[in-house]
Amino acid sequence: MKALSLIILAVFCVFLVCVWSKKHDAYVEDNDFAEFEEFEEDEDGVVEDNEPERQEVKKQASVNTEQEEGFDEDEDDDEEAVGDDEFEHLHDEEEFENFDKEKDVVGKNKNEKLPDLQMAKVPLHLRTSWDSFFLEMLMIAGLTVYFLNFLHGKTKNCKLATAWLAAHKELLETQFSIVGDDGASKELASGILMKESESVYTLWCSGRVCVEGMLVELKLLKRQDLINMLLRIFKPASDQVIVKVDLDEGKMDTFVFCIAQKRSAAKLHKDMNDLSQFTEKKSTEKYEIPSSYQLLSEIGEGTAAVLDKKVCQMLTKYEGVIEYIHVSDQYSGPKLQDDNQTTKMPDTKPCLIFCFTIAGKGKTRTVDMENLQPLMQLVFYCVDKVSRLQLSKEAKMKAEKNRQKAAELFLKAAHSQRQELAQQRKEEKKRAEKEKLMAEEDPDRARKLEAGLDRENRRESKKKQPKMKMMKIKAI
Repeated sequence: MKALSLIILAVFCVFLVCVWSKKHDAYVEDNDFAEFEEFEEDEDGVVEDNEPERQEVKKQASVNTEQEEGFDEDEDDDEEAVGDDEFEHLHDEEEFENFDKEKDVVGKNKNEKLPDLQMAKVPLHLRTSWDSFFLEMLMIAGLTVYFLNFLHGKTKNCKLATAWLAAHKELLETQFSIVGDDGASKELASGILMKESESVYTLWCSGRVCVEGMLVELKLLKRQDLINMLLRIFKPASDQVIVKVDLDEGKMDTFVFCIAQKRSAAKLHKDMNDLSQFTEKKSTEKYEIPSSYQLLSEIGEGTAAVLDKKVCQMLTKYEGVIEYIHVSDQYSGPKLQDDNQTTKMPDTKPCLIFCFTIAGKGKTRTVDMENLQPLMQLVFYCVDKVSRLQLSKEAKMKAEKNRQKAAELFLKAAHSQRQELAQQRKEEKKRAEKEKLMAEEDPDRARKLEAGLDRENRRESKKKQPKMKMMKIKAI
């Protein structure tokens, strides 16, 4: 056992020695600067050995510096002496004239005090004050007033439109199955007042017998526009409600009728296509209506049927509110301008148009919008009356002749317009050919072009000549 323990102890000692030697070798191998460390140690040893020699060198250097300093001091003394001799004439009083006086003047000036600084006076127009920003403040104030007026006018128009819808929604729902559908979604909606602008609101209704649809347009004043409101001081205006009812085809007999205020009748008769073609100004003496209205009628039978006792009473009661009532089976909108005339007959459809002016001359209240309910009942009464109206044969024949005459006049106007356009194109073509002839430099080619123009002119003149038939007569 002892031998075994000794062997184990010896092996352990050998193992420790091997491990220690490996660690030492690894440290030496990893230290890359070992060579330089040995070199520094050698230098330190050399420095320690040479310390006595260094002390002797220092003593000799101090002796040399003392000698050099003494030599420098001698040179400085010589230079000072030479310098004094060079500038000695500057201190001679006889060398310069009035030298003492200049010294005295300089001394006096030094003793005198410097004058106090004074701030320059800045002109008033260069000072920064609130008066300098007058235009800016005025502009800001104007923009503020315009913005506040915009908010106030927008809010008031919205309140008026909402008040009208709230007052008439129940009546409209009893007459139509769909009231206020905006058409934006596939599902049916109701009670939506569409906002076209800050002063225009529309409401679409449909789903009634004999009626394709009804469009109610609230044309309110531009209260959000400050400039427009200032102009209304000199030219007053009022809010309007325009109701347009489109009837189904064949649900109305052929006649055109309009009753309007005199100030509006002249404009309607001039601008509207159907009124200018089919109607004439008639007297209102046999009807119990105010003299402020002007009657435009095509067929007396249709006019008498529309202007019954109830309608005349409403015209008398709401004389300043009912602007016009327009009934037509040939409604095609306003006239086209002369430059935009078409060669095709315009599309027509039967419709009734009512225009109501809200009282107050622009100072409309929500109560005034609610008071228009009897006028909406008048609209439905007229729609039912016109759809049930049956004219006599004579009236229908007269209306048919009027429409044929209007169609012939339109065709003649379209034909003359086409001829004018053709003539213009022909003249432009001739003008272009003449310009081409004048610009041609080759004489042979120019003669050929001129001959072609002559032939074409002769051909056209021959076409214009009347054709005559020659007949042979046998002698008796």
